[in-house]
Amino acid sequence: MSVSAYRRSEYLRAAWPWLPLWAVVALLAIFSHGPMPLYSTRTLAVAWEMWNHGQWLVPHINGEPYSEKAPLLFWLIQAGWFVFGVSDVWPRVLEVLIGGTQLVLLSLLARRLFPARPWLARAAPWMLLALAYAFLFGLQIMYDVLLAVFALAALLCLTPKLHRTEPRWLLFGLCIGAGMLTKGPVMLLHVLFPWLLGPLWNDWARQHRARWYGRGALAVLLGAAILLAWALPAGFAGGEAYRQRLFFTQTAGRVVDGLAKGQHLQSHAEPLWFYLVWLPVLLFPFSGWPRMWVALARLRRPLEPGLRFALCWLLPVFVVFSLISGKQLYYPLPEFGGVALLLATAIAVLRERHPRLAEQRWLGTWPLGVLGIGVALGLFVLPLLAHGSDQYGEWLATVAPYSRYFSVVFLLLGGLLLLHGRGELRRLAVAGLIGTLTLNTLFTLTLWPRFDLRPAARLLSAAEQAHRAIGTLGTYEGQYHFEGRLSAPITELFGEQALQNFARAHPDGLVVVRPDKLDANDLRYALLVQPFRSTWIVIWPAASLAALDNGHTPPEPAQPTQVYPAHGWRGHGQP
Repeated sequence: MSVSAYRRSEYLRAAWPWLPLWAVVALLAIFSHGPMPLYSTRTLAVAWEMWNHGQWLVPHINGEPYSEKAPLLFWLIQAGWFVFGVSDVWPRVLEVLIGGTQLVLLSLLARRLFPARPWLARAAPWMLLALAYAFLFGLQIMYDVLLAVFALAALLCLTPKLHRTEPRWLLFGLCIGAGMLTKGPVMLLHVLFPWLLGPLWNDWARQHRARWYGRGALAVLLGAAILLAWALPAGFAGGEAYRQRLFFTQTAGRVVDGLAKGQHLQSHAEPLWFYLVWLPVLLFPFSGWPRMWVALARLRRPLEPGLRFALCWLLPVFVVFSLISGKQLYYPLPEFGGVALLLATAIAVLRERHPRLAEQRWLGTWPLGVLGIGVALGLFVLPLLAHGSDQYGEWLATVAPYSRYFSVVFLLLGGLLLLHGRGELRRLAVAGLIGTLTLNTLFTLTLWPRFDLRPAARLLSAAEQAHRAIGTLGTYEGQYHFEGRLSAPITELFGEQALQNFARAHPDGLVVVRPDKLDANDLRYALLVQPFRSTWIVIWPAASLAALDNGHTPPEPAQPTQVYPAHGWRGHGQP
């Protein structure tokens, strides 16, 4: 057998069984319910408008150029639609393929950085697939998982191979360019520090500093040129306002205002310690594993090159994200692979340098086992506690009919994590993956109707086909456009005068309202009422809503209000 054939078979064996297990679980989870508003629905809305109007250069949302994101993910979605037809199936399959690619790239990165530790190439993907937050966010049709793929691919280009220690600079630049086409210049934040700090972890960089930085700078310029090859023609095609937002507001403006704690990012403004506080949630279930914390605490110099690489990657990015006031939990998603690599390496070093400590039972997964049994007990007694007329009481009452069935799953997972012996990491990963899938399934069976926008989207689609104008009170984020296959923009209405003007201009139009609570008029005069998260979506005839706003009594509707409560459709009445 040739060396290349041997390596291919070795790679296939290394991907068993974590890759097929993850693929099956991810497919089950992502197809258990529809695209989630507002992340997935907004991405699909942009891709749909580009497809529907033949706009491949400039992304659009609600009839306006969309400067928030670069177009690569939209192009990939449209490529699938060209082959398979327009639906939400391909975008979801695409997300699963992207997530699987991320796991494979992490395995290859671990193999490159730790050639003497083949265990890490298998352990790091197990740890990444078990991270609950990363898995659940990976179910969103969003840009960050694709960005993580290109970040890992770019970093893989920097690492030495067996027969080549110099980085693959051309591929490095192409990966940077692809990442920029996914989410803009923020791609550089995820890959620059391992390059800038290269001499701290890479022998070739230390010996050839001029070539390392010179060729690396050329690769970064190549990535920027790839982005500009799209951005320049798109900027001129999209108009002056779009060009200003694309080149200034969405890039330099975000970072500068964020560091200055200015007004631009106040909607996402968080304190300096935001990510530190949320770290246990982001690292769950491994944040509840004592052996992991002991392994990290026991790391001592000299650190091997792979560990130095992980620290040169993760620590500067963590500091920069903490300094920027605009924060979201998913911003550091491309670093989750590096976190898995660091944790797996710390466990391996603990086993080598402190074998007795590594085998201590009190460092095992028993806290997570106790937590699993506690969750099982909580779900079992939930039907006895699900009372009350407030929002949380209603949500608990929705979950209660299914909770005891799902308590059995968590009881079994808790028992699995109380076991001790070989295969502890794999047991924890499987329990984390199955536990996350179980919670997602429980959400689908109980709370998903409060997030399902299909009733409203289909009513709006029928209205558009009847050539009726559509408006919405407040900001619209594209949540109805793909599901309703809408072609025309929805008019955003701010203030009472805007509503009155819209009703006069479009007496047969519809207006979407998002009240916190319903009243008798909603259930008497509106066309449709449905829950959405903790609020409601109410679709009104524009003339009726304007009349009520003026203190007049609208005419009686020809049909009763369609009320869509969390448990299904029914006619006029109190949900």
